[in-house]
Amino acid sequence: LTDHFVPMDLVLLLLVFVPPVVQCYSSGVVLDSCEDMKPRHSGLSPQTGPSPFTVTTEHTSTPFTGFLLQAREVGGRSPVGSYAMAAGPIQLLTCGQTPVSFLSYSNMQACGRQHNIHHLPLTAGRFIHFASFVQNYNTFWVDVMSPALTLTNDSNGSPSPATPSSSNTTPATTTKEALSISSADCGVSKVCFSQPSDCDPAVTADCYFLSATMLSTSGAAVRYEMSGSSNGYISFGFSDDQMMGDDDIYICGISSDGLVSVQHAFSTGRTAPQALLLGNVSDVQASVQDNVIRCSFTSMNTISTQRTSGFNKTYHLMFAYGPSNNGRIQFHTGTFTSTDKVDISRPGLVHKAGRPHIIKAHGALMLIAWMTSGSLGMMAARYLKVGNDQKLCGKDVWFVVHVALMSVTVAATITAFILSFSDAVCGLQGVHPVLGCLVLILSVLQPTLALLRCGPQHPLRFLFNWTHSLNGLATKVLSVAAIFTGLKLIDSTMNQWLMKVMGAFVGWEVLFYILLETHLKWKVKSKGKYVTVAVFLMALFFFGNLSVLVALLVGIGMS
Repeated sequence: LTDHFVPMDLVLLLLVFVPPVVQCYSSGVVLDSCEDMKPRHSGLSPQTGPSPFTVTTEHTSTPFTGFLLQAREVGGRSPVGSYAMAAGPIQLLTCGQTPVSFLSYSNMQACGRQHNIHHLPLTAGRFIHFASFVQNYNTFWVDVMSPALTLTNDSNGSPSPATPSSSNTTPATTTKEALSISSADCGVSKVCFSQPSDCDPAVTADCYFLSATMLSTSGAAVRYEMSGSSNGYISFGFSDDQMMGDDDIYICGISSDGLVSVQHAFSTGRTAPQALLLGNVSDVQASVQDNVIRCSFTSMNTISTQRTSGFNKTYHLMFAYGPSNNGRIQFHTGTFTSTDKVDISRPGLVHKAGRPHIIKAHGALMLIAWMTSGSLGMMAARYLKVGNDQKLCGKDVWFVVHVALMSVTVAATITAFILSFSDAVCGLQGVHPVLGCLVLILSVLQPTLALLRCGPQHPLRFLFNWTHSLNGLATKVLSVAAIFTGLKLIDSTMNQWLMKVMGAFVGWEVLFYILLETHLKWKVKSKGKYVTVAVFLMALFFFGNLSVLVALLVGIGMS
């Protein structure tokens, strides 16, 4: 043992580094989970499939070893109200400044017993209970949601369950004659939003129309009217931005019996929206005639998104329509969004975002620049200089081709960037504008450094060569990422067709880079001339590239 003893300093070092890796919460005190509701199981992610557990007023027999429970207002992220229960193994915890607003249960023995838990909201509103369930250490689910519960103030001013509706949908009074909806009083007593702009649904069936009128009754109430041609549903929503996700939505859809029903939902992105209880909705009327759906209703539900709540706040308006299957809405086939945020308590005409032509031109220029001219220019610089001493205007042919193609690339990038600013694309949230700005900066930097380069025989020339190559590679990678994120914003197809074609596009280019790199290593000669296989490969790449480019440009044009 004396020949193989472990040094004391190594033991101390191990003791320093090992403890931070071990995190145990057998006591159930998991205050670190207040915000994201994730149990801290090192290195593990929540299950992505449907949870076998549900949050309802009834018990479940599926055993579990732990759970977390928290109530939030619809669209909110902070816990609201407090919990109360009889003594037991469940921990009552404090999240932030809200006492007993978080429940935790942990038991090594799987258990499915019932616990009588009471939630005490502080104010009226719409609430959803969020839960996380742990079946075992490796298997757990996060963000399991209960149906929304709408509470109103009773005669004593205390929150109590709302009585107008306890279901997710309400059948409308559907008439055989077309419901009367028109653009009269738009901008005078009601907010109006339509496509085409300023169209009148009473005059033409090709008018997608939404109006909102604040009623002068006790409490906040809004009368909504909407109309549009669809074989399934029409809908509108309130959003904090111009992208789908975290939106308060109302849907008028044709049910399996041919009648129209009104649904209330909360959008979570490109997935099906989360159904909510309809709450304080009344006087629902609707008609379906020649595939034109018209409906109107009065709502006292507070508008609530992820970050904003209230009638007197501003929101982007969204309108969407599409097919349905046995009353279940499918992915929308058309949508339009307001340019600016709107306060529906102030009558006015709302203009839809006018992106299409400019954004399509922006996307087309970036595709041409970085998937065609830029790719060929980079290939020419690396693969045509080997074994090629031909001159053009006193310069090597490869150099002339490279400069010409990369000049087109930089010019197209700058033009695309100017177009994006003219349509306020940089106001969009997300990673796409950031990537686009980086691509522009590096694109302008590349020719600037090239103009300042030292001579071929200069001892520091290698610094320029490496900098030029690495900057070009970084620009190429960022441009591809920018194109992917840009296509994701405009690709409205259910199967993300544009994204898949772009993936094939990148794969095609990578294949030819591999072939050209292999040829560069072997320096193949043909018939005694230095006409390399690189020329043939680049020509083949160009024609294949051109066909896929055309397909993408057509897809952008149809988006």
